Amino acid sequence: MRSMPDDRTTRAVIRDEALRLFAEHGPDVVTIRQIATAAGVSPGLVVHHFRSKDNLRQEVDQYVLAVFEGLLSELTGDGAETFEEPAAARTATLGEIFLRHLPVGSPLPGYLRRLLLSNTDAGRGLFRRLYAVSSQTLDALAEAGAASRGKDPAVRAALLLVNDLSVFLLRDQLTAVLGVDPLSAAGLARLGPELLTIYAAGLNADPPAPQAEGGQA
Repeated sequence: MRSMPDDRTTRAVIRDEALRLFAEHGPDVVTIRQIATAAGVSPGLVVHHFRSKDNLRQEVDQYVLAVFEGLLSELTGDGAETFEEPAAARTATLGEIFLRHLPVGSPLPGYLRRLLLSNTDAGRGLFRRLYAVSSQTLDALAEAGAASRGKDPAVRAALLLVNDLSVFLLRDQLTAVLGVDPLSAAGLARLGPELLTIYAAGLNADPPAPQAEGGQA
């Protein structure tokens, strides 16, 4: 039984529990009965709402894509919010956007990993959308004088995207070797300065000087 009021519809509860189970175990091995148990409903009610597990998976994919689209709008600045700061100041990483908007323990990062590695239209479409955002971000940085498009902007945008996505795809492995979840606040605070230093000045760059109390260097 749920201890707090839940104003989601039964269909939304089933979808959300399917999303969580798909992210944890993979959609191929999760059964309708497991989804029903997690949602606190009967298997027949799952079938009533979605007709089949394939239909449920497609609805989960579309829901996740819609959530990602909303998050990506912050990176591109094409959402409802008006941005007044320079383009270079609003080029956050995917990890930072997730941390800012998703609750702790959200299954969406795990589902992102599975979706990107799946041979599905949803996975391919998501990667193309992410690549477009990476290209737009590189253009914004270049126009602000904070980066160069390089000799091959398409390749540079792809490499920036691959580096960003590696945190999601290798999250567990990075947590094991670094001792901190790279998608947590502590992990992003640790990875961010190193990443920016490498981007700005290359592997030979010295680490940034620590800031004294009150923001004085």
